[in-house]
Amino acid sequence: MKRINILLIVLVTGAFALAFAPVGKNTANDKPTVGLEIGNQAPELKFNDPDGKPIALSSLKGKVVLIDFWASWCGPCRRENPTVVSAYEKYKDSKFKGAKGFTIYSVSLDQNAEAWKKAIAADKLTWTNHVSDLKYWSSEAARIYNVRSIPTNFLIDAKGIIVAKNLRGPALDTEIDKLVSK
Repeated sequence: MKRINILLIVLVTGAFALAFAPVGKNTANDKPTVGLEIGNQAPELKFNDPDGKPIALSSLKGKVVLIDFWASWCGPCRRENPTVVSAYEKYKDSKFKGAKGFTIYSVSLDQNAEAWKKAIAADKLTWTNHVSDLKYWSSEAARIYNVRSIPTNFLIDAKGIIVAKNLRGPALDTEIDKLVSK
């Protein structure tokens, strides 16, 4: 009888532990699930900049980051670039809750390095985190982030957690404003 009581206590305790475990967390080490949904840890990206130097997304940890998928040949992307530039200029020196600034990690789906570099200059994309594998729609970054159309973006906080996605026009400022210290 004593063994049955102990077994029941163990089962009930285990059931409660499972019932109240945080959703979307790996309870073994309490880290968020890596994924593409809001609240998930953003998947790692590491690709070369226009000079061939690799830049890892994780190297920007501690900052609020807009991961922006675009291409020089994409009309809607080029029309959205002034909004992205405006957000960068507005927030790059802002103070954030638990973050050391704001930057952009631009992922190009270009095939032609020269066209990509010319578009960066023409659109005045002055941040330094521009990357591409120059594989067009076969881009590994696009595969990792399940990008099916561009422009597409993900806003991540200082811990690398996705806090918003697919922000266009004024919605970009609205979401970044939520992270600024008041």
